[in-house]
Amino acid sequence: MNKKKKSGLKNRHLYTLLVFFCIAAIILTLTDLVNIGPVQNAAGVVISPIQNGINQIGSWFRDKGEAFGDVKKLTEENQQLKEKVASLEETNSTLTMDQDELKRLRSLYQMDQNYSQYEKVGANVIAKDPGNWYDNFTINKGTDDGITVDMNVVSGDGLVGIVTRVGKNWANVRSIIDDGNSVSGMTESSLDTCIVSGDLSLMDQNKMAFSQMHTDNEISAGEKIVTSNISDKYLEGILIGYVDTVEDDTNHLTKTGYIVPAADFAHLQEVLVIKQVKDTGGDE
Repeated sequence: MNKKKKSGLKNRHLYTLLVFFCIAAIILTLTDLVNIGPVQNAAGVVISPIQNGINQIGSWFRDKGEAFGDVKKLTEENQQLKEKVASLEETNSTLTMDQDELKRLRSLYQMDQNYSQYEKVGANVIAKDPGNWYDNFTINKGTDDGITVDMNVVSGDGLVGIVTRVGKNWANVRSIIDDGNSVSGMTESSLDTCIVSGDLSLMDQNKMAFSQMHTDNEISAGEKIVTSNISDKYLEGILIGYVDTVEDDTNHLTKTGYIVPAADFAHLQEVLVIKQVKDTGGDE
C-alpha cells in the first residue's frame, strides 16, 4: 500500500515538473532572454524527416492519380482506335465485295458481248444442292421472264449448264460438271469433236474429262474447247474450257484428256440465260 502511495507521489511530482518546464519554455520563447536556435534546430532534426516522408507519400499518391488518369485516357483512346479500325475494316470489306461484284458483272457483260447474237436475261443464284460445287442450283428468274426448259446458261467465263425445270419466278439449272452429264464439244482451232463428261470427283482438281476426240492434229495445252455444232441442246461455239492434258488412246485413232472448265463452279452468283432453245430432243 505504501509503495503505491510513494509511486503516485513520484508521478505527480514528475507531471508537475513537466508542466512547469513547458510553461517556462513558452515564456522564454516569447522573450528574447533565451536563444531558441538550438531548440529549433533540434526540432528540425526530428520534424524534417517526418515532413519529407509525408511529402513523399503525397507525391506517390499524386503520381498514382496522374498515372490512373493517363491509363483511363489511354483506354478511352484505345477504344476509339478499335472502333475506327472496325469501321475501316467494314468499309474495306464492303469495297472488296463491290470490286468482286464489279469484276463479275464486267465478265458477265463481256460474255453478253461475245454472244451478242443471242437474247439473254440475267439472273442471281438463290439456292444450290449441298456440297462444294454448283452442280445443281436455282436462279431467281422463270417463265415470267421468258425462261423455258433446255435454255443454255452461261456465267461471265463460259458455259455453266442447262435449265431443267421452271416456275413463274424461278428455274433449276443442271451444270455440265454434274455426274452423268455430258456435252458435245470441239476444239476451237481445228473443230475436232469430243465428248466432255461431268464428274464431281474430278472437280477437286478443277478438271473435266474429255474423250472420243477423232483427230490427227496436234492438240496442245491451253486449246479452247467449245460446244460443237452437233450438240443436241447446247448452242454452238460457247466456251466450255481449256485443254489441260491430252494423250492418244490405245487404238491410236482417238484422244482423251482433261480440260479446265472456264466457269467458276465454286463461286457462282450471277448467270446469263440464253433465251433460245436449240432443240428439244433427247439427252446428249
